[in-house]
Amino acid sequence: MDEARAREILAAAGLRADEARLLALGENAVFALGDLVVKVGRDAELLPRAERELALAGWLESAGIPAVRAAEAEPLLVGGHPLTLWHRLPEAVRPTEPRDLAPLLRAVHALPEPAGLELPRRELLGGVERWLRLAGDAVDPADAAFLRERRDSFAPAAAALTPHLTPGPIHGDALPRNVHVGPDGPVLVDLETFSSDLREHDLVVLALARDRYGLDPAAYDAFTEAYGWDVRAWEGCAVLRGARETASCAWVAQHAPANPKALAEFERRVASLRDGDPEVRWYPF
Repeated sequence: MDEARAREILAAAGLRADEARLLALGENAVFALGDLVVKVGRDAELLPRAERELALAGWLESAGIPAVRAAEAEPLLVGGHPLTLWHRLPEAVRPTEPRDLAPLLRAVHALPEPAGLELPRRELLGGVERWLRLAGDAVDPADAAFLRERRDSFAPAAAALTPHLTPGPIHGDALPRNVHVGPDGPVLVDLETFSSDLREHDLVVLALARDRYGLDPAAYDAFTEAYGWDVRAWEGCAVLRGARETASCAWVAQHAPANPKALAEFERRVASLRDGDPEVRWYPF
């Protein structure tokens, strides 16, 4: 799905597609439209996740967690694409810093399982096959096979880990880009990966950002100090990192058919994994 197709979906839903401003294009196309934010999912397979994300927004609101709020309680399915509506947040007062994540994650990690809402496990590697299928012939079949082998190796290793923290609700993709700092403070956004699993999943994200994506080590240290623990001290960290790296490579692959920059980044990432080099710089996409 490209921007043009996403705008067709907006129009088919009776929304003012010509006035919408594209904010992001990944598994969802995200648009600002007046007082709303509209998310258009890549395909119908994402409908159950969209339904769960809206239910999660209501649960977090009842728990007092600062997070995005749904404008409609149920998604629409338009042209085979799930569409969800959200209240638009006020303009950010400053860029998000890694330390802004810490109090939000501590609050989420203190929550019990939600009553009446079953959270899935954090299937970090669950999307690998679909992303590689979407990549099709745009990526080298040997690279796709390599990632499938890594997935099959890391999946049982991750399932066998002994956690340091008590498992339970997690955000699932705890990056600064998924926090918005408005006039009332930091707010969680992008709830679609919320899960119930090892809390360490949320902490490995920034550890990997420090090592692969150029996150300032001082900013990482500020995050761990605010949270109260550094996941790198945990013996399972390398396993979750390896699983996340595998998923991150496959996620980029889905964009390769339409974007040469995505293909180049995919090839960079796979090459670094083949070489066993943990410090090759990766670039956000």
